This record gives sequence, structure tokens and C-alpha cells, in this order.
Amino acid sequence: MSNIQPATELAQGIFASEPTARRYVLSHCEQNGKLRCPKCDEARVYRLSDERLRCSRCRYTFHELSRRWINVGGLSCLDWLRLLKLFEQELTANRMAPQLGLSYNTVYKAVTTLRFSLLSQALDAKQLLTGAFGLDLGFENGRIGMEKSKERMGSFPVFGLMEKSGWAFVDLLPYMTAETVLHFHFNFKLKLERMGNIVYSDKYKHYDALIFCGDETIPLHIINGRDRQAYVDSLVSGFWRFAQDRLRQYNGVTSRRFPLYLKELEFRYNHRNEELFPLLVSSLCRLVPEYE
Repeated sequence: MSNIQPATELAQGIFASEPTARRYVLSHCEQNGKLRCPKCDEARVYRLSDERLRCSRCRYTFHELSRRWINVGGLSCLDWLRLLKLFEQELTANRMAPQLGLSYNTVYKAVTTLRFSLLSQALDAKQLLTGAFGLDLGFENGRIGMEKSKERMGSFPVFGLMEKSGWAFVDLLPYMTAETVLHFHFNFKLKLERMGNIVYSDKYKHYDALIFCGDETIPLHIINGRDRQAYVDSLVSGFWRFAQDRLRQYNGVTSRRFPLYLKELEFRYNHRNEELFPLLVSSLCRLVPEYE
């Protein structure tokens, strides 16, 4: 792993072994130096003879990483940290796999889990992870569906893009559908542009653009991109330029996973002046939400 350059905070050698990597991971799971019950948040937990933990209030028995995103996929803590470092450097799963000595499918599942952990922190996370949106995204009752769905999605979520004072906001618009955006285009002359299956618009209300990712069931070929320029394409910097360059580098964004990529880009942009690695570790160590 000589190609991975540890950041200053990592000088303690967390990449040296699994025990050191695990200690670093657990430090991101603890509150005030202690693990709490992942079910009821009780601080009084005790260790059993088999090294599992038990909550003294609800009696839930768990492992140190139980119910956390990092517990999905079966990777060791060391492999997770190595993967996070490469993710920080914006490598694709295809490029990560040989460097990590793992299969592409294993890395893809891990990166998808990480993206879910980032999305789960968004203000509209509950809307995206529950109901029809959650099922289309592949999330149900705290579980991620990694298989590639062959069925048509129930809907293509539409997002509003907005930037204020250097902060990007990627808002799910639950009242909006891809068909609605096309209706506005045909009947109210809303300017649309395409990048493959990704469609984005001119300004709409207080948003800089609307955006969604469709598939062959949407008549994307009728969007010709002629006439005037979309507002976001006139900007020389900012979130859209940041996101557009990266969306073009991804190997075929699917409509099903598109919200994960958008929320990742929102996260990266809003933390662009910070060291991402410890933030990624903290995100991965969060509890997987289970909505009623």
C-alpha cells in the first residue's frame, strides 16, 4: 500500500495491523470513550465471557460493531480503512479492487454501503430511505439490497440543486417526477440538458436546476440541448462544475443508485476544505437507521 499517503492524523500507524485499525475504528463508535447500546443508547453495558456486550437496561446482546454501516459486507477494519483512503482520493471501485487485493464485487458493495452512510446523514434521508423511494434505492428495514434490480423503478426521483454562501443543497422533491419535468419542458419551455441518462434543467423557482437520472423507458432522445444555455452551465465554478466533472468520470451511473452519487457529491463539496478521511470513518461507524 505504498501508494496510500497517510494524513497527519494517521501517523499513529493505523494501517499497520488489524488490531491498530480496529482500535481506531472503535474510537469513532464510542461516546466519551465508551460504547453505548446500539438499540436503546444506554451507557451501562458490560462484557460477557465470549467478548460480546450486553445492555444492562434492555438486555440486548451485541458486538462492538453491531448495527453499524461498517458491519455490512464482512470486511476487516484494516480493509475498510484502506478502502476509505482510496475513496477519499476519488478512485473508482474498478481501480480500488486490485490495490486492495479484493474482488470488484466486494469493493462495489463496500463503496455502496459507504455511500448509503453518507446519504443517511442528509436532511431528506428519511424520505429517501423509506417507502417507495427506499425500495427503489434498495433499502428496506435497515437492510441494503445489493442485487441489481431488473424491474423498472417505480419512479425516478427528482432533486433540486441550490448553492448558498458556498454550501450545496441537493433536495429531494417528492412532489416532482421525471414526467413532470418533461411536461414543463414541452409545455412551459423549461430548458433541459442531458449527460447520458442524467437530465438537468434551467432555473426552477429558487433552485439553480432540477436533476434526475432516467433510463430507456424515458424518451431522453427528444432532449436536443439546443437554443439557450442552462443556468448552471453558465457558471464557471461552484457545486455544479464540481459535480459535473465527477459524474462524467463514473462508469455508468444507474437511475437506481443516482441519489447515492448525488449525496456523495453534496458531502464532498460541503467538506471540500476539510480532511475527508476521519469524516468518512465517522460516517461508516454510524448506526444504520431503522425507521418505523
